[in-house]
Amino acid sequence: MPGSGAVTRNTLRQQIADALRDEVLAGRLPPGTEFTVKQIAEQYEVSATPVREALVDLSAQGLLELVQHRGFRVRVFSVDDFRGMVEARSLVVDGIFRRLAERGTAPGSGELLVSVRRRGEEARRAAQSGSLEVLIGYDLRFWRELSGLVANTYISEFLHRIRVQCWVFAVPHLQREPQLRSALWDGHSELVDAVTLADADAVRGIVRGYNEHALAWAARL
Repeated sequence: MPGSGAVTRNTLRQQIADALRDEVLAGRLPPGTEFTVKQIAEQYEVSATPVREALVDLSAQGLLELVQHRGFRVRVFSVDDFRGMVEARSLVVDGIFRRLAERGTAPGSGELLVSVRRRGEEARRAAQSGSLEVLIGYDLRFWRELSGLVANTYISEFLHRIRVQCWVFAVPHLQREPQLRSALWDGHSELVDAVTLADADAVRGIVRGYNEHALAWAARL
């Protein structure tokens, strides 16, 4: 089949990028970790080309940094970086809910809202049990699907990128957190309820509380 080699390479490139992102989010590749294309290619037993492309993609997403003559490094975010991320995601989320209040959800959003609720319930349970790695997976899906209600992929992708960066900063600190459950936000289900009822005031209050929770946690670091 013409072009099938390129399709296979692109698929592999995405798989490697996803696998490395998961390793970073799980804390198995902590901030500051350095590695080369060759090391990753040997680890996954693949050629260097899709690995290099995957690492470039993750660099473009702000998760890795190119280290001159040495390869790549997992980016180290500061507390100030995190505060900036929280402000940015707050502005995006506020815009999403303002858009929903003004125009309503996109056609066919009922089924998506059911999925969002399911993700939210799973995220809440993970947060309440202190299951950090499980929470991250469901939390990212929750916000991606929730932002998908406005049917604008640029907004969804931008918010997802910020949220991944927030988790990259937070994971190493949370893994050392003596009171992990109290540090994890678990208001996903309440937020879905407010969105379902189109209760703009409740939505704003929940999101404001979420951001205050994140900033108060960061202030203790």
